[in-house]
Amino acid sequence: MNFNEYIHILIPAIIFVITSATLFVVRYILLKYLKKLSEKTETKADDIILDSFRTPSFYWVIAISIYVTISFANIPQEYSQISVYLTKAVYIIIILSVTLALANMSGRLLKDYVQSSNLSLPTTGLAYTIVKGVIILLGFLIILNYLGISITPLITALGVGGLAVALALQDTLANLFAGVHIMVEKSIRVGDFIRLENGLEGYVEDIGWRTTKIKMLANNIVVIPNNKLSQSIITNYYLPEKSMAILIPVSVSYNSDIDKVERVLMEAGREIVRNFDFMNKNFEPLVRLNPGFSQSSLDFTLIISVSEVTSQFVAMHETRKLIIRKFRENNIEIPYQQTVVHLRNS
Repeated sequence: MNFNEYIHILIPAIIFVITSATLFVVRYILLKYLKKLSEKTETKADDIILDSFRTPSFYWVIAISIYVTISFANIPQEYSQISVYLTKAVYIIIILSVTLALANMSGRLLKDYVQSSNLSLPTTGLAYTIVKGVIILLGFLIILNYLGISITPLITALGVGGLAVALALQDTLANLFAGVHIMVEKSIRVGDFIRLENGLEGYVEDIGWRTTKIKMLANNIVVIPNNKLSQSIITNYYLPEKSMAILIPVSVSYNSDIDKVERVLMEAGREIVRNFDFMNKNFEPLVRLNPGFSQSSLDFTLIISVSEVTSQFVAMHETRKLIIRKFRENNIEIPYQQTVVHLRNS
C-alpha cells in the first residue's frame, strides 16, 4: 500500500476525529449551560427535556461526525457503496435516537403534568406505555419509509399472523384489554384504597399493561392480573369521596338513663372531632339506639366520620378510650353479659 492509499484512509479519519472532538466539546458546554438554566426554574419540564436528550445527543455527535466525514472527505470510488450505507445508517441513528428520546420525554412530561395539575387522569404505567408505544411505532414507520420499504405487505403479514399470535398470547391480551378498561372506566385509580371480595385491601400503586400492584397496610406489594381484578367485586373507599363513616357500638345497663347516655356519647363524639385532625370536621356525630332489646344491655351506636379509611383504626381506639372515661365520670354502667334463670316448683 503506497502513500496515496494511506492518504485516502487518513484524511477521513482525521476529519472524523476533529469533528467528533469539536462536537463533544460543544455538547458538554451546551449541556452544562442548559443545566444551570434549568436549575433556576421552578418547573420540572425543562429538567425532564434536558435529561431525555442527554444520551441521544451522544449518538447525534457520532452521526453528524460520520456525515461530515462522508461529505468532505475524498472517498475513493471503490468505497462509494460503503459511504451510501453509512449515510443511511446516519439517518437511521438520528431518527431512532430522536424517537426514543421523544417517547421517554413524553411519558415523563405526562406524569409530571398530571401530578402538578391534580387532574383526575389515569397516571398509570399502562398510560405511559401506550403513549411511548405510539411514538415508537411512528418512528419505526418513518424509518421504513426512508428505507423505501412498503408497509402494506407488512400490514398484510401482520394480519395473517395476528390470529396465531392472539391465540398464543390470549392471557396477556386479556390482561392488556382489562387494564385499558380499568383505566378508561376510572373505577379504580392509582392512589385509591380498595378492598377485594376475598378480603385483600390496600392502596393501588400502579395499573400496568399486565398486572395491577396493590400496596397493603403491612407494606407488602400484591400483584394481581388485570383480568382477575376486572372480574372481582371491589369496594373503592376513595369514591365518591375519601371521608368514611364508622359505627361504634356501645352497650349500657338497663338501669341507665337513656337521655343521659345519648348526651354523653354526643359529647364524646364532638370532642373526638374537635381534637383530632384525622376526623371529618364537616360531619356531625350521631347517636342511635339500636332496634330490639338484648338480654342484658341497651345497645347504642355512635356514628362518626374520618377523613379517610385508614384513619378509622386510631379513631375507634381514641373514641372507645374517651367513652370509657366519660362513662366512669357519669356513673354509667357497661354491663357484663348475664343470664337470669327462674326456677319454679312443679
